[in-house]
Amino acid sequence: MSAVWQDIVAGALGAGWLEQLATVLGVVFVWLAMRESLWNFPVGLVQAAIFGWVCFEGRLYSETVLQGFFCVAMIYGWWHWARGGRDDQPLAVQRLSVAEAAWWVAGTLALWAGWGWGMARFTNAALPWWDGFVFASSVAAQWLQSRKVLENWVGWIISNTVAVGVFWVKGYYWFSVLYFLFWLMAIGGLRAWLNSWNTQYGD
Repeated sequence: MSAVWQDIVAGALGAGWLEQLATVLGVVFVWLAMRESLWNFPVGLVQAAIFGWVCFEGRLYSETVLQGFFCVAMIYGWWHWARGGRDDQPLAVQRLSVAEAAWWVAGTLALWAGWGWGMARFTNAALPWWDGFVFASSVAAQWLQSRKVLENWVGWIISNTVAVGVFWVKGYYWFSVLYFLFWLMAIGGLRAWLNSWNTQYGD
């Protein structure tokens, strides 16, 4: 355990300033999303741009493309959260039906299979299948978050679990710790949005 802790400390101290900035902005972004604040979107856009560059330099190409998708999804989410409510009211938390959830799971697995195969076959990507899973599950989670759907937090919990290992193996210990914080915050986000849903619609 002491060796693991030493790796974390060494990685944190040796991280570049862009990696550290992306870490701080990432925590702020998720915290704002938990609070259903529109400010999560501009903060998230800056964080995604920085994070994407760091991942590109590390040959985590799925993560790089993912950050580009995040930027597009967050621009849409910013508009949708601001305009999607009724009678000029803020957009309420939504939920998936059982059938919709099943389709989302199937679609995510199909995206993972296709993307992971493509990365393994046509690029020199590091950890193409594991990184591909983070890509597919994050795409699904981010789109659901842009639509303000409660189940996005379930997707983030799953995605962040794998991402912790991906970044650890690549030596990005700072990002690995960040994604563990994201994992904890996703649990908090799930609880917060569930409370919001219950307040809107009753238990």
